[in-house]
Amino acid sequence: MTDMEGNPWIFMAKSLPSDTRFMATMANGYLGTRVFGEVLHVNGVYNGSVGDCHRATVPSPLNVRLCVNMEDIVDEKFCLDIKTGTFSHTIQCSTFTATQQLFAHRSHRHLLVNMITLRGSSPVSVNLEVDFKKESQDLDLQTGPDYCNAKYMYGSTLTPEVPSCPLKTVHMIYTPVPQCLVLSAEQEKTWTFLTAVSEDEKDAKERFAEGHSLVDEGQLFSTHTKAWAQLWERGPIEVDGPMALQQAVIGCLYYLLSSLPMLGSDKDFNGISPGGISNGQHNEDYWGHVFWDQDTWIYPNILLFHPELARHILRYRIRTLEGALHNAEQQGYKGAKFPWESALTGCEVCPEEIYGDQEIHINGDVLMTFKQYYYMTKDLDLFASSGGWEVVKAIADYWCSRVVWSTEEQCYHIEGVMPPDEYHSDVNNSVYTNALAQISLTFSMALAKDLQQPIPDIWNDVASKIKIPFDPKINYHPEYDGYTLGDNVKQADVVLLGYPLMFPMSPEHRKNDLQIYEKVTDPDGPAMTSSMFSIGYMELKETKLAQQELKKCFANITDPFKIWTENADGSGAVNFLTGMGGFLQAVMFGYTGFRILEKYLKFDPIFTDDVTALHVTGVCYLGNNINFTFTKDVTQVKVTSDSQQYALVLAFDDLTPCIPLYMGKQVSFPTKAGRVQLRTY
Repeated sequence: MTDMEGNPWIFMAKSLPSDTRFMATMANGYLGTRVFGEVLHVNGVYNGSVGDCHRATVPSPLNVRLCVNMEDIVDEKFCLDIKTGTFSHTIQCSTFTATQQLFAHRSHRHLLVNMITLRGSSPVSVNLEVDFKKESQDLDLQTGPDYCNAKYMYGSTLTPEVPSCPLKTVHMIYTPVPQCLVLSAEQEKTWTFLTAVSEDEKDAKERFAEGHSLVDEGQLFSTHTKAWAQLWERGPIEVDGPMALQQAVIGCLYYLLSSLPMLGSDKDFNGISPGGISNGQHNEDYWGHVFWDQDTWIYPNILLFHPELARHILRYRIRTLEGALHNAEQQGYKGAKFPWESALTGCEVCPEEIYGDQEIHINGDVLMTFKQYYYMTKDLDLFASSGGWEVVKAIADYWCSRVVWSTEEQCYHIEGVMPPDEYHSDVNNSVYTNALAQISLTFSMALAKDLQQPIPDIWNDVASKIKIPFDPKINYHPEYDGYTLGDNVKQADVVLLGYPLMFPMSPEHRKNDLQIYEKVTDPDGPAMTSSMFSIGYMELKETKLAQQELKKCFANITDPFKIWTENADGSGAVNFLTGMGGFLQAVMFGYTGFRILEKYLKFDPIFTDDVTALHVTGVCYLGNNINFTFTKDVTQVKVTSDSQQYALVLAFDDLTPCIPLYMGKQVSFPTKAGRVQLRTY
C-alpha cells in the first residue's frame, strides 16, 4: 500500500492514544486483546458467580514494545490494516528500520502473534520493553515445565457462573521475549514470538507446535492474510463518498467480523458482547456479557453476507436454551425466558435484578434472528434437527404464559416490563415488546406449518388479540400505556417498529413516530439510536433528515483506530460493537433499502448529498451470492455464485417484467425499488 494515508483500509497514526481504552483491538472470535494490553480474553471463559460473572483476564505475552532512542528516530507510524487484520508499529532510523506486527491469527484461532523485523546495515541492536505480569485475579495461575523452548502457564477460574457450570481451565504456551534483538551479519531478520491458548493442555501444545511449523514453512502470516481475504470476498460495502464515511463502514465491518469465528469452524461459539472479546473484564464494558446488542444490532449485518457465521449466533442461543427455560421457571412462567445478560449457561447474570426481570423484549429479539435467518436461507434443517424449533416454540410458549387477559379492553396485555427505553420500568404494554410478541407468535405458527408441527390454539389467540398501543388522535404509537407525550426517552424504542420489526403502519404514522420521539430522545444516549432515525427518514425519502441523523454517529468514533464509544462524550463501553452494528445497518439497510421478508429480499436505494454510489459485494440470499452496485441513475446486479436449489429473478411492479438472474451475467436497469425472489417459471 503506497498511499496509506489515502487508503480507507488503513488506519494510521504518528502516535498512540493517551487513553488505552482507544487502542486498536485484535480478535478472531476465540481470543481477543487490545494492542499493547496487559490482558487477553478467551471466548466463553468467565469467572464469578451470576451477577459477578465477567470475562476472565489472562496475562498477555504480547505486551511488548519497540524501544528506540527518540533522537535516532527519523519517522514513526502505527497502522491498523483492516484488509489483513494486522497492527504494525514501524520505526525508521537513519541506518535501520524496525517493524513490529501483531495479529490474532484468523485461521488458527488459538494463536496470537508478535513478529519483529529489523532491516538495515549490520550490526543493529534494538531494545524491547516487555511488560508481562504473570498474574490474574481470575485464575489460579501455575507454571508448568517448558515446552519446545517455550514457557507454559495454566490455571483454572475461581468461581463458576452457576453451581452446575464447571470451572474453566486456560493453558498458555508462549515464546519468551528477550530484552534486546540484534541484527548481526544479515541485512534483514524476523523474530516470531507465538502465544497459543486453549482450554486443554494437549491442544495448547499441539497448536503451538502447529504455529511453529507454519513459521518454519514461511506460512504463518500468509495463512492469516489469506483467511481475511476469504472473509472479505463477501461483505464489504464500498461507499463513493467522504473518506470518513468509507473508513467508518470498513472499520465497523472489521471489528464485527473480528468478533466471530473463522469460516468453516465447527467449534462452540459463546456470543458477542457489546465491547467485543478484547474487552469485558470486571467492572468494564458490561463484563463481557451478551445482550440484545448481539441479536438486534450486530446480527443483521452478518446474516446479509455470512449466514454460516450467523449460524454461530443462533447456535449460541440454542445451546443456552436450558438456562432460558430455567429463567422462565424461576419467574413462574412456561417456555423460555432468555436472559437480559447472558454468559456461558443462559442463566441470568445481570448484576441488577430489575433489568433481568423486566427487559423481556430480549425473547423477541432472539426470535427475530431465527426468523431473519430462515427467510434468507430456507435452512429448515436448523429448525428440524439442530434445535432451532425448540427455541422458537419455547419463546412462543413464554409469551402465551406471560400475557394476561384484560376484560375491560378485550385483549391481551403484557404487564410490568421495561422497554428498550430504560428510563422507564414496570410499565404495561410496551409497544415494542408487544409487537415483538405478536411477530414471534406469527412466525412460530408459520414455521410450525412448514415443519408439520402442531400449532396450539393459544398461539393464534394471543397473536390476534394482543394490545398494540396506538393513539388515533395524534396518529402515533405511545411507547407504553400511560406514556406522556414529551417524556424523555433513553434510546431507540418505538422507532424500531418501522425497522427492524417492519410492523405494518402508514407513512404518516411512521413519520409521526420519528418526529415525536426524535425530539425527546436523550442526545447523550447510546450510539446506535441515531442510526435508526436515519433509516426511518431514508424509508420516507427525507434525505436531509437522514443525513443529519447519520452524521451524529461520528461523534462516537475515536481516532486514530476508529474505536466506538457507547456515548458521544467518550464514556460507557468502548469498542462499542452495538453502535457499529446500528451504523452499519443505516448503510446496509438504509442506503440500499434492503429488507429481509418471507418471500423476497427487497431493495429501494436512496442517496444523501455526500454519497454517489454503493458497491455491495456478496449478499448471500438462498445460497446465491449477489453483487449490487447502486447509483442514483443505474443499478447493476450480478450473481457471482449460484445455488443449485434456488434460481432467482429481479421483480418490480406489476407492469414491469421480471428479469431472470443467471450466474456471471450482469443485469442493469434504471435505479428504482425492486426485489430479489425465487424464479417460479
